[in-house]
Parts: sequence; C-alpha cells; structure tokens
Amino acid sequence: MRQESLSVTTSTHSETPSAPSVPSGAAAARARDLTKVYGQGETRVVALDSVSVEFRRGQFTAIMGPSGSGKSTLMHCMAGLDSISSGSAWIGDTELSALKEKKLTRLRRDKIGFIFQAFNLLPTLNALENITLPMDIAGRKPDREWLDRVVETVGLAGRLKHRPNQLSGGQQQRVAVARALAARPEIIFGDEPTGNLDSRAGAEVLGFLRNSVRELGQTVVMVTHDPVAASYADRVVFLADGRIVDDMADPTAESVLDRMKAFDARGRTS
Repeated sequence: MRQESLSVTTSTHSETPSAPSVPSGAAAARARDLTKVYGQGETRVVALDSVSVEFRRGQFTAIMGPSGSGKSTLMHCMAGLDSISSGSAWIGDTELSALKEKKLTRLRRDKIGFIFQAFNLLPTLNALENITLPMDIAGRKPDREWLDRVVETVGLAGRLKHRPNQLSGGQQQRVAVARALAARPEIIFGDEPTGNLDSRAGAEVLGFLRNSVRELGQTVVMVTHDPVAASYADRVVFLADGRIVDDMADPTAESVLDRMKAFDARGRTS
C-alpha cells in the first residue's frame, strides 16, 4: 500500500521551481522548558512538564504517545493555538509568548499551515477556492507556479472545480493538505490528519505529506497514534505523562509499535 501511494505522485518537475534549499539542522520550531498547566489546586493537571524539543526544517516529524500524554497539547502550544504556562516556544526566530494576539494571529496565518482530522472545507467553494481561501482572506495573491506544483504533488489537477460533496474523503483531505502548503508556510502542523480516512486514503495523504517534505522542502509535524502513519516520518518523538521519553530516527511501523509496547509495559509495572 505504501508503494502504491508513492506511485501516484512521483513525477518530474523540470519546468517548476526547485524546492527551497534548507540549512542542515535549522529549527523551524522549537520549545525550551515548555510547561502547560490546566486548573488549580485539586484540579491542577500538568499537561506538559518542561518539554524541550526542536523540529528541523525540511523534516517530517511524528509525535506519538498514549492518550493524555500531552502530544496534542504540545502541538497546539507550539503552533500558537494555546497559551503556555512557562518556558518558551518559537516559530523560526519569533518567540510566541512575546506576541500580542493580533501579531500572533498574523504569524499563524503567514507562517504556519494546519491540517486536522476534520477537513474544514467550505461546501460552497470548489477545491481550488478552498485551497486559496486563506490567502484570499489575507489579500494575497498565490504564487501560480508554486500553486501548480502543490496541486500536482497532491494529485488534484483534475479535481479543482469540484466542490467538497463531489470529492471522496481522501480527496477532501488532499485539498486540506494543498491549502496548508499553498502559502509556503515555515511549518505545517497536523493533528491526526488521517484519523477520518480509510487505510488506502490515509496512505495516499501520508505519501503526499512525505513528498511535500522531500520534493518541496516543507517541514511537517504530525500528531498520530498510528505506528503505520508514524513510519512515513523521518523522526518520531514519544511523549508520556507530559514529558519526552524517547526520540527515534528512520522509524518503521514495527519499531514504533515495539517502542509503544515497551512504554505500555513500563506503565503497568511502575
């Protein structure tokens, strides 16, 4: 299935702009001693406990962990969707806690792409209009060459005039992926982006995300509970009880599953 998903998108791009060069090891986003606390007193919950992590440019990272481990909270804090209690979070060279709401909103719009389980497409707009909607709202014109390349990479060239109800779930999520890529953000965050898709459609979307990293120079950080989804990434960061407990390079579905089983066994004996 994984090979099939790749065959959909492999193509040459001799007439389109090359992927941007990416300095090795440069951080698209990073956190230092990031802590997130909800509630007070007896209801106090430490969702993130002094987390320090970097997400390098041009890399596909998966965040995994048991339910309640803090993986979605980490993504939301680093994407500026939730406030932090202490520590710091950065997008590129910009510290999020230093920004007032208006500038934070502008940063999310201009430098961050989002992909979620719910496709969040407007039913009255066709695929192309949904893809360019954030830029239209911001009063910016899309880079036509880049947009064409994104559309080709996610395999939507023949579906741009279709409305969401004329597209399959996998095609709708491709539109959401293209929308996130279209503005060339510094980083894309995905929260279970294939959670509402069947295995074949999910494999296709994961292949498109991986190709966006390898062919377009994009940076992707994805929260997932699925070892197969995590195997598409270059790196997996594991969380448990609000802390990073492991970091794996070049994951396979089997190695990720083994690591998760080890965490479960450790939790039962602790």
